Amino acid sequence: MTVPNSASESVTAAPDISPRAFAVGVAGCVVGVGAFLLLRLHAWPPHEDETLALFVGRSSFGGLLHTVLGVRGGAPLHYVLAWAIAHTGGGLTGLRLVSALFAVASLPTLAALSARLTDRTTALVATVLASGSWVLLFHGIYGRMYSAFLFTSALSYLALLRALERDGRRAWALWALAAVVVCATHPYGVLVIASQGFYVLIRRERLREAAWAFAAVAVLGVPLWRASLVLADRFDVGVGGGGSLRGPLGVLRYLRSAAGDFSAGWTVTLWTALALAAAGLFLLARRRPRSALLVACALGTPALALVLAHLGSSTSPQTRHLIFALPFFSTLVAVPFVAVARARRALVPVALLALAALFATEVGWAWHKTPLLFKGEPGPRVAARHAASAWLASSGRGTDVLFGYDPLYLGAWQRGGAVTRTVVPRADPKLALAALQSKQQPLGRGVWVLDASDTNNAVRRSTIALRRPSPAAAYEARVFGPFLVIRSRTPTGTPRRFLQETRAVMELGRTLHLGSADVNLHTALVALGQLGYTPPRSSRSTSSR
Repeated sequence: MTVPNSASESVTAAPDISPRAFAVGVAGCVVGVGAFLLLRLHAWPPHEDETLALFVGRSSFGGLLHTVLGVRGGAPLHYVLAWAIAHTGGGLTGLRLVSALFAVASLPTLAALSARLTDRTTALVATVLASGSWVLLFHGIYGRMYSAFLFTSALSYLALLRALERDGRRAWALWALAAVVVCATHPYGVLVIASQGFYVLIRRERLREAAWAFAAVAVLGVPLWRASLVLADRFDVGVGGGGSLRGPLGVLRYLRSAAGDFSAGWTVTLWTALALAAAGLFLLARRRPRSALLVACALGTPALALVLAHLGSSTSPQTRHLIFALPFFSTLVAVPFVAVARARRALVPVALLALAALFATEVGWAWHKTPLLFKGEPGPRVAARHAASAWLASSGRGTDVLFGYDPLYLGAWQRGGAVTRTVVPRADPKLALAALQSKQQPLGRGVWVLDASDTNNAVRRSTIALRRPSPAAAYEARVFGPFLVIRSRTPTGTPRRFLQETRAVMELGRTLHLGSADVNLHTALVALGQLGYTPPRSSRSTSSR
């Protein structure tokens, strides 16, 4: 028998797998995904965002909260976990293990949510589909907050359904706690809560209890709302539409791309998955209208918000920001598979074969989108990265000023080197200048890393020329495979001089055709402008060794 949405909603009886078979199937998905993530934990190279979290986590707990809530903005949970890891010596491995743990825990949570919306058979199929999705596999090893966002959001939807089905303050208190945790996990958690608010209003059940619970979330979340405003101000996010998504058509393209990353982005496979999802929504609306309503709210709320929002040019929403929609999309795609298998026993093998084909295509898309996740980082690059980090660890000083959260600095810190706590953000002029001005002067030597193998480059290379900015005598430079590490020979002294030297280094990066050089040069020039300095129009010349 299928499990009804509530006691008042009648559902047509249909054959369903036993609870034991359901548990065994979900456990198989958990074991399979968990084994993959553990085996590929370090296949993808370290990323600057992972370095950022761990370096921010080196500060005191109070300093961490000040930086995250008051300076950078955003949700604090990931940084709190990074703080705990940094202070217990976990490093990058610990950070990625946390991501893997949340990704694995998301699967039984997703299965339970899907089972409440549909039945155990459909939920198992949805869990299988989610297990092969790029968005789950990649963010299961990426040391950021997205697998935690998937887990906490799915948990909050489960808590909401439980609260709507039970009469009592305890159920609503648990939902309110889950809702605050979601918003503490990612700023887009507000879209999760908004979708749940729409669902409650449309259902018009237990409105009084729900009103108190939502009011409690609004009050408890005040520090989070303030931090979100800080983040929105940094990235020029507001109300009014337009911006980087360029209206409703841009939003539709973005949602289509996200659906491709939930399933497989190749044209035929993507449109097949979208057709299956549309059919699934239609069938679900006939069998379980309340489930279809929740799915519509969960998927429709972010679409509406993105249409109404103004996203600045520096804001580029990615699939990961909508990872909370994965359980609903996978459930919709699963519904037609189960419907076909139940229609006629002879069609069961056909449905299983089609499911296996879609799962294989999902894994193929994950390989296509992030091949390093499967093949691993090339050995020579790994060796060069380790050598560069070792040199920085042995020759660094606690007074140095690092530009950007380059993973080479993380490697030096994990080797026990005297890695400075003065790091200048590379893509935010306001933060960059604030970081420089907040440090005791005179500032120490500047350190910059240019990477010829970076994914932002039009052409990725395994080697880089040994070059120095002009005047060459003012800098020392070392080459490690694709990495060019540049360091000033004398202390930079003032924020203005550090930014001027950053400008010279990034102009060198432009001559080497490095994709990030333009962004970094812009940061230096804007920050210099805020100091009242206007650089000459002509670019500095660069010098050879």
